[in-house]
Formats: sequence, C-alpha cells, structure tokens
Amino acid sequence: MMNKRSLYVLLFSFNFFLLFFSCSRLPDVQGRGEVFLQGIWNQDSIGHQAQLQSYTQHRFKFTCDSFYVDFTTHAKVNYYEENCFNNGLWKEYAKGTYQVKNDTLVLVGDFTKANYKQKVSGCYRNGRYISNFKVKSWSAEKLALENLNDQTEIELNLKEKITCVPKAL
Repeated sequence: MMNKRSLYVLLFSFNFFLLFFSCSRLPDVQGRGEVFLQGIWNQDSIGHQAQLQSYTQHRFKFTCDSFYVDFTTHAKVNYYEENCFNNGLWKEYAKGTYQVKNDTLVLVGDFTKANYKQKVSGCYRNGRYISNFKVKSWSAEKLALENLNDQTEIELNLKEKITCVPKAL
C-alpha cells in the first residue's frame, strides 16, 4: 500500500510530465495569413444608400495574419448622445487577427481609437470585435463578403496590394 507522500510525488510527477509534453511553444513571429487577402480593400459605395436609415462603409487592411478595419457610419436617426451623433456621420476602428476557414473569414480583435490603440470607453462601440464573413467571391481586384451576423453584403475593391513580411511578436 502506498503512503500519502508517495502518492503526492506520483501525482506531481504525472502532472508535470502531462503539462510538459502537452504544451507547445508558439512561434515568435506572426503568421503569414492568406495571400489573396493581403492588401487594403475599400467599400466604395453601398447600393440604395439614399433609402437606408443608416449604413456603414468598410475599409479593411490585411497584413500577414492581422487585420485593421475602419467603419464609416452614415445615419439619419440618432441612437447616441448628441455629442456622439456628429450630425449622423462617425468613424469607428478595430484591429486583431483573422483566419479563413473554408469559405468563412473570422475576425477577432478589439475596437480601437483612430491610432489603433486600445479603446476602453467613449462614443460608439468598445471592447471585443468579433465578426464572421462568408467569402462569396474574390479576384485580384475585388472581394465580396457577406456578414454572417446581419447578412449585409460588402463589395470591396483592392486599393493597394501588400506583401506579408512577418514581424516578431
């Protein structure tokens, strides 16, 4: 029969080996991301925008496995405090990392200030930015996405191609 001390040593040893061999070191550089996304993509217009109560135009920058997105919202109805409404025109920003899984673009990041530094309070949204898009089609110059949260379609035009040069983390 095993005494308590031997049992603790055995359990500690087992847990140590389990943790040691189940962990893997993450690379010290960012991932390469998807070649077809690398660049700056702009949503130049939105169909029927004059008839909409509000709409948001997107500008995406994909570099390696990172994304930066600028949202420009136009609204006829005020859902915010008057100093935030800004006559129905405002910008928001987010950054993070992305993955493409089958035909889905998954963006996970945070809302930021205009300089892409963390935003913890203020007008509009703050905190986590998580969004999923279906990649409907893409070519060297055009990218069509469908927001899986609200089924809006986003037609993007390539403004500048970027070549991924992974940076140290």
